[in-house]
Amino acid sequence: MEAQHDSFHHALLQNHRFWPKADEWQIGLVFKQKRVTRVNSLTSQLMNYALMIIPFAILAAALKSPSFKGWLGEVMVRLSARYLLDKDEYKAIHNVTLPTLDGTTQIDHIFVSRFGIFVVETKNYSGWIFGSAEQPTWTQKIYKTSNKFQNPLRQNYKHLKALEHALNLPADKFKSVIVFVGGSTFKTEMPANVTHAGGYIHYIKSQLQQILTDQEVDAAYTAISTGRLKPSFATDREHVRQLKKRSDPTAERQCPKCGSTLAIRTRKSGEGDGKQFWGCSQFPKCRFTQDVA
Repeated sequence: MEAQHDSFHHALLQNHRFWPKADEWQIGLVFKQKRVTRVNSLTSQLMNYALMIIPFAILAAALKSPSFKGWLGEVMVRLSARYLLDKDEYKAIHNVTLPTLDGTTQIDHIFVSRFGIFVVETKNYSGWIFGSAEQPTWTQKIYKTSNKFQNPLRQNYKHLKALEHALNLPADKFKSVIVFVGGSTFKTEMPANVTHAGGYIHYIKSQLQQILTDQEVDAAYTAISTGRLKPSFATDREHVRQLKKRSDPTAERQCPKCGSTLAIRTRKSGEGDGKQFWGCSQFPKCRFTQDVA
């Protein structure tokens, strides 16, 4: 099309003797304006193309982010429960924040059934995971980088103790479940209750011994539903504040077992000699201890 326009322009200029000078100038101006219009049109098309590509690029980056993978993993955990667990048999409660003597504790998922109260903690980790039930810390390895994190079974233990206290039920009625999301690979043998996203359903269904009556199931479900703090941004923010407070070694704190004041003490013998820890002020009547963060 541009070649045709140029040929037409050339033909007109070749016959310039038939045109006044002013008309020749006007013809040149018209073709110059057409060229500018074509350039502007091409620029506009390129801009529209860029505006179409940028959102897809942002979406692609978001899909690869750890936060999105963690969110997607949480969704998969919920969807697995919704479609693979009998909702009449397993009563689900998600994102539960409970008050405790030393602040609050937040539980990802709880399933109340005749076969026990399953307390599910999700962990968003990629890479290789090394650990065992006995180790206080586990290791995440991504290429040459290694990161230590708290044994999630120990982290979930506090959730179980909070529920024991809230429901006034013995420890054997609760079952801890850890679910890893985010594309990680276990490089050491894990306990049966430590799984990936889909595996936790299999573990829950494998527990076939009835340990709660229908009445106890209904009572526990009601107590958790009514005793939890209202799910909201304010609740989450306060929980984070409590976590920061507990990590502050100078902040005063209460014993989660008896409610008395905790005091920083120093081990004087045995393993960890010289290491500081939180000990209950009512020792030896109360023997609760907690490592100093």
